Amino acid sequence: MMKIADSHVYAVIMAGGIGSCLWPLSRKKSPKPFLHFFDGGTMIEKTVARISGAVRPENIIIITGKQHWRQIHECLPGFDVANILIEPNIRNTAPCIALATTVIRKRDPDAVTIVLPSDHLVFDEAQFLRTVRKGVKLARDKQGLVTIGIQPTRPETSYGYIQVEPSVMMEDEEADDRSISLFRVKTFAEKPDQATAEQFMQSHDFWWNSGVFIWHVEAIGNEYKRSLPELYQDMQTIHSYLGTEREESVIEDVYSWIHPISVDYGIMEKAEKVYMLAGNFGWTDLGNWEEVINAGFGLEGRDMNGQEVVIMESSDVFVRKPHGKAVTIIGVDDIIVVDTPDALLICRKGESQSVAKAVDVLRREGLDEYL
Repeated sequence: MMKIADSHVYAVIMAGGIGSCLWPLSRKKSPKPFLHFFDGGTMIEKTVARISGAVRPENIIIITGKQHWRQIHECLPGFDVANILIEPNIRNTAPCIALATTVIRKRDPDAVTIVLPSDHLVFDEAQFLRTVRKGVKLARDKQGLVTIGIQPTRPETSYGYIQVEPSVMMEDEEADDRSISLFRVKTFAEKPDQATAEQFMQSHDFWWNSGVFIWHVEAIGNEYKRSLPELYQDMQTIHSYLGTEREESVIEDVYSWIHPISVDYGIMEKAEKVYMLAGNFGWTDLGNWEEVINAGFGLEGRDMNGQEVVIMESSDVFVRKPHGKAVTIIGVDDIIVVDTPDALLICRKGESQSVAKAVDVLRREGLDEYL
C-alpha cells in the first residue's frame, strides 16, 4: 500500500464545470463546485479535504477557468495559489488534463497523478482512499491507465459507462486490497439512451464512469502522443516555457486554437492498456436535482433547512429556497421547487434532466443575466 507521504503522488482537481442541470442554484458566477449541499463546506472544499488523505497538500493541483480563481481562493484561503492552474478558455477534459499533466511533469517526471472532478460526493471516504491507493500502486507497477467504475443501481442515461472483462488479480496484492475488484477495460461508452442503458444493466459488465483516473505521467503522455498528437505537441511547447516570463502568454496562445475534446473520447477509448477498479464507496456526481434528493439532502414536506415551508394536500415535494422566505405548496405531488432571489425553478420529479435544456432556451432568449 502506498504511503500518504509519497512525494511522487499528485492530485489534479478539475473545477471548470458549471452544472447547468442544477440551475438556478448553479450559475456561471457560482458554479456547482462552489455550492453548499452539506455541512463541512463547498463541494470543492470537501474534495480537497478527501484527497488530502492520499496526497501531500503541496502536491494537490486545482485547474479552473480564470473567472473562478477568486472563488477558489475564498473557499480555500490557505491553499497555495501556485497550485491553482488557470485555463484561458474551457476546452473540455482532455486539454485540461494535458495542461495539468504538463505542469506536474515539469516538477516531477516520475509522478503518478490522481485526476478527479471537484463536484462529486463520496459517502465512504476511507474506502475511497483505499481504492485510490490501490490505483496508484497499479499505475506505477503496470504503467497503464487506471479508472474507477461504479456499479450501476439503475439504467441511468446521464452517466458514461465502462465495459469490463472478468476481474483479475494483481501480483503480490495485499490482503486489504483484495476486496477491491480489478478489471481490464474493454471499451468506454457515451451517455446512452434509455433502452441502451437498460441493456447495459442487464449485461452486468457495464459500470458507471466516475471520471476518476490514475496514471503515471509518462504513460498518459504516451497516450496523448499516440491519440492526440497535435495536442501533445502543443503541450510540449508549453512545457518548454513553464517557469519563464512567457509562460502565461504561451498558454494563452496555445488555448486560442486547441479544440475541445473529452479525455474519454480522445484518450481512454483508444488506449491499449486500461484497468478499472470497482468503486464501492458510495458515489454520486449530484448531476441534477433528483440526485441531490436521492443523496438525502431533501426532507419530505420541508426545504433543505427544514424551515418556512407549508405543504398541504401534497406529497413527494422538494423545496430549496433562501432563508427568510415562506413557501406554501397546495394540492400538487412529485415536484421540485428551487427558489433564488432572481430565479425560480418548478419541475416535476423525473424531469430535472431537462433543466439544462431550459438554460439553453434562456441563453437563446438573451437572458444571460440569469445564467
